[in-house]
Amino acid sequence: MLGLWGPNGTGKSTLLKAIVRSTRIFSGHIELQPGLKLAYLDQQPLRRSVMPLTGRELLWAAGVQAARPEVLPDGLAPLLNRRIDRLSGGQYQLLWIWSALATDADLVLLDEPTNHLDPANRAALIEILALERNGRGMLIVSHDHDLLSRVCSRLLEVRDRGLIEAPTTRG
Repeated sequence: MLGLWGPNGTGKSTLLKAIVRSTRIFSGHIELQPGLKLAYLDQQPLRRSVMPLTGRELLWAAGVQAARPEVLPDGLAPLLNRRIDRLSGGQYQLLWIWSALATDADLVLLDEPTNHLDPANRAALIEILALERNGRGMLIVSHDHDLLSRVCSRLLEVRDRGLIEAPTTRG
């Protein structure tokens, strides 16, 4: 799992968008392995004020067919039967994160996954990210250096003059 952190405006989110081909690249190129399956969570997942879908229906619509309580991390199962427009911002964020992680993607890209998370939901996120990923790659962009240090095996810091390797607390 690779973490990318640094100041605002240094291109972290733009890099993720370039990987999923949702932004223009002005120089250079990104080459992806043919057949690579990507899952991408934008830093501000779309959320309408009225969404009469349940958490289970949201996961199903996101392609997560196995939204059974016994396969969900602790704390998410109770959200399956609740309308998503009645969830807190943090609960909604955790469901979206799980929707990316529970797919069969080869590479999961998470942009600022701690947005809207209170301390309890942040702790739940750390537990979710620590789950075994069966060889799947993950790239996480965050301003939360502590989170990245705890969950990532490699951490890169974006600076004015490029990237530098940063220490993590995880091996």
